[in-house]
Amino acid sequence: MRIILLSALFSTLLITLPAVASPEFWRHEWPNTNFEKTNVDSWGDILSGGPPRDGIPALSDPQFIRADDETTIEDREPVVTVEIDGEVPRTYPLRYLTWHEIVNDEVGGVAYAVTYCPLCNSVPVFDRRVNGQLLTFGVTGKLRDSNLIMYDRETESWWQQATGDGIVGEMTGAELTQIPSWQESWVEFKRRNPEGLVMAEPAYPRTYGRNPYVSYDSATRPFLYNGELPPHDIPALVRVVRVQDKAWPVSRLAEVGEVTEAGYTISWASGQASALDSARIGSGKDVGTIRVRRNGDDVPHDVIFAFAFHAFFPDGEWMLGN
Repeated sequence: MRIILLSALFSTLLITLPAVASPEFWRHEWPNTNFEKTNVDSWGDILSGGPPRDGIPALSDPQFIRADDETTIEDREPVVTVEIDGEVPRTYPLRYLTWHEIVNDEVGGVAYAVTYCPLCNSVPVFDRRVNGQLLTFGVTGKLRDSNLIMYDRETESWWQQATGDGIVGEMTGAELTQIPSWQESWVEFKRRNPEGLVMAEPAYPRTYGRNPYVSYDSATRPFLYNGELPPHDIPALVRVVRVQDKAWPVSRLAEVGEVTEAGYTISWASGQASALDSARIGSGKDVGTIRVRRNGDDVPHDVIFAFAFHAFFPDGEWMLGN
């Protein structure tokens, strides 16, 4: 069995390739999951990411402090912002999501999960209500095409984080609704919302602010991924803006600043650090802030690595501007 250590700082998250990939091997850990109900074509596509179920501890009922009271987050660090109508804006720093991957929260009657898969750079925010049932999400410790597989604690069904689709268990075929959110730098949020709320540091022994995936977004191949690479000679680990089944390369947006296509206006502004570059997140290379709007309103989207877009949206449209 081969063990790969992503970083000395990441000693709690050893990545181990599994010897067996089948429901029979997993049933002892997932006795309440209905493995007979699934849309997964091959169980071999699901790999262990190393940590067991809940080995990466998702958070619920997070604590918050006012933005102008926060003193530890560096200005360029990335945060995930959610603005619910009539409520104080909230933001969730990637310095915490890197180590927890899911935060279950509720604001103004809207229950949602902020999710982060570092290996895909995917950060969608999902409504936690499905067919009238409120779900709470955790981390399975499993990956599919290098992407986080979540589970809900109510039915113990498995969900694909990049798409929000139920893939194993009673919720197979169900779809989570993505809600508008965006990544921006901490200083952008703080300047716009000095009285806004920022998630407080969780009470876990983690090196928050450190990046256990040093130089990952400069790699040539994704980790634990055996699928096809993107078309058009697009490097696997470049960022693209996904809106439904369309993808705009961030490099293209950085050159022009803003495009209006397919009914969307997508803008890029410098100043946000990559969470997957340097050892200290706040020192990462500038990847910029993306906003996607339609008729002036923010639109659900994701900024994801090109290989992951191709894996989960194989028939998607590449908006290359040619």
